[in-house]
Amino acid sequence: MSGETIISIFLGIGLAASTGFRVFLPLFALSLASYNGLWELNENWEWIGSLAAVITLGVATLAELFAYFIPWVDNALDALAVPLAALAGTAVVVSTVTGVDPVITWSLAIIAGGGTATAIKGAAAGSRMASSLSTGGLANPAVAAVETGTATVLTVASLLAPVIGAVLVIAVLAFVFRIYRKLRPKL
Repeated sequence: MSGETIISIFLGIGLAASTGFRVFLPLFALSLASYNGLWELNENWEWIGSLAAVITLGVATLAELFAYFIPWVDNALDALAVPLAALAGTAVVVSTVTGVDPVITWSLAIIAGGGTATAIKGAAAGSRMASSLSTGGLANPAVAAVETGTATVLTVASLLAPVIGAVLVIAVLAFVFRIYRKLRPKL
């Protein structure tokens, strides 16, 4: 495997993790990066870098960002966003990985991309629900701000320095699993 292929895998996994916090933000950023020639996408996914995709994903990103700041609407969005995060996580890995057999690409995309996005989205949805139940939704905008900030940092790091993005993904996953272990019922 070439260095370029490894970097493309790191990029995809970093963006997939970011979709666990905000589904459309990493897709929009990838679209912008591709449109401006910063990243070359997998041949079959070059449409993500089109002007139509930039505009569509930009509008979807803005709608998603604002909606998460409305208590209880954010919980409804989480119900939709868990499966969407899995799809988006898979899509960003497939679109960014280059130079690998399609079977390996899709396997990696489903397991690493979709799995990472789903794990993070599930934990984020759980923390939002706990916030809603314990504060009546008053703390949800703070949770949304942290999630949006984390998604932004992961996305930017993944696009500009994919290796650093991958390291951040490992740190985020370690944090998510540590919280999960504290919150799960004791058997």
